[in-house]
Amino acid sequence: MATLFVGAISAPSAARADTPIFSARDGIALGGYDVVAFFEDQHAVSGSAKHALMWKGVVWHFASSANQARFEANPRAYAPVFGGYCAYAMSQGYLAPGNPQLWVIDGGELLLLNNASVQGIWQGEAEQLMQGARANWPAVLRD
Repeated sequence: MATLFVGAISAPSAARADTPIFSARDGIALGGYDVVAFFEDQHAVSGSAKHALMWKGVVWHFASSANQARFEANPRAYAPVFGGYCAYAMSQGYLAPGNPQLWVIDGGELLLLNNASVQGIWQGEAEQLMQGARANWPAVLRD
């Protein structure tokens, strides 16, 4: 009877799927874009499955073995803040996927935005919005 009771207690939490810490379509971070290229090349560059690795439960693609090695040496330096979710949405307390074509590096951190209208808002209010996003992260993943 005790086993049945334990199973009944743990069933609801097991049935609940947690939101992944990194936004990923089909298990691939940033839609397959090379996260290192944002820093090294200052633009979005498609990665390749030839240069890929698994980190934090998602697959990361890179344009070259050199970029893959850079990421492997220090993934936290390159991974987008807020898990690659839209920084503006995060500042408002909800999740939206980040668009690798709409990005900014602020204070050495890669931020993704969701659409052109929030990109304009972000540019005008970045400091305040960043404070809100930091206050909501990572608790918003549990909501």
